[in-house]
Amino acid sequence: MTNFTLLPDPASPLARESAAQAFADILDGKVAEPEIERFLIDLSVRGETSIEIAEAARAMRARLIPISAPEGAIDVCGTGGDGHHTLNVSTAVSLVVAAAGVPVAKHGNRAASSKSGAADTLEALGLDLDRAGARAEESLNELGIAFLFAQAHHPSLARIGPLRRRIGRRTIFNLMGPLANPAHVRRQLIGIARPDYAPIYAEALEQLGVDSAAIVSGEEGLDELSTEHASVVVSIGSSGLPKRITPEDAGLPRHPLVAIRGGGPEYNALALHHLLEGEPGPYRDAVLLNAAAALVIAGEASDLRAGAEEAAETIDKGLAKALLACWIAF
Repeated sequence: MTNFTLLPDPASPLARESAAQAFADILDGKVAEPEIERFLIDLSVRGETSIEIAEAARAMRARLIPISAPEGAIDVCGTGGDGHHTLNVSTAVSLVVAAAGVPVAKHGNRAASSKSGAADTLEALGLDLDRAGARAEESLNELGIAFLFAQAHHPSLARIGPLRRRIGRRTIFNLMGPLANPAHVRRQLIGIARPDYAPIYAEALEQLGVDSAAIVSGEEGLDELSTEHASVVVSIGSSGLPKRITPEDAGLPRHPLVAIRGGGPEYNALALHHLLEGEPGPYRDAVLLNAAAALVIAGEASDLRAGAEEAAETIDKGLAKALLACWIAF
């Protein structure tokens, strides 16, 4: 077993080579669990640097089970852990954006801190996760959407999950999901729950390489664009988004965050079903705002207002609903 006392003190920023070796050893099972636990807690208390985040992501990317994706594919994903327990916005956005013609490689998992994760809600809608996973590459290329179930693509994390639950606090692995997409997408809309941390996270993503991406965070600590408050935006590459976004920028009204509070998988699935049927309200507006940003990043819309209009049309024409039905039957 590797002993982390041989590495630089985790209370001080790790050099790139040290960080790369540390996360490689963790994922390869070369480090005893007590040492991993101490290491991750120390990093969390001190605050992870962009180099450490990037090297942890590189280590995960090197060990994942990949799929190929069409040119221009995007992922819309949040880091989670914001504590607001909202409906599944990024899952709905993925359906809308894919139905608008942009391939979406949706990376996600079951709920960790929320009541219903992307996997839970999609399963409640009728998607067979095993079949969808086995045919992810086909569905992405033929339908323009795929769900990349994190636990199926990251076997190296199997021993880390129980340890993370035992630690019971945020660690660097809470930040990894959007940075380790198995389709290696180069366009991303990533939500994080810490507005002040967006620049550091963006630096990490820039080190990993993307064509067009944005890190967004609602000012209330929401891991997506907010329809109650303004949101912080840090763009990378050619995203084309402003540094601060309000609902009004997309021609949308504001709503209190409690209006999109979610529940369990069945509750969230029903809300998503009503959304795809064209039901107006706060959930629809949250989806339109975030879909608008994704469409701008993908080069499908010129600005947020145009993106929101295209997203609304996609829903109202029944295209997103039809895509979900085809996906379930695929």
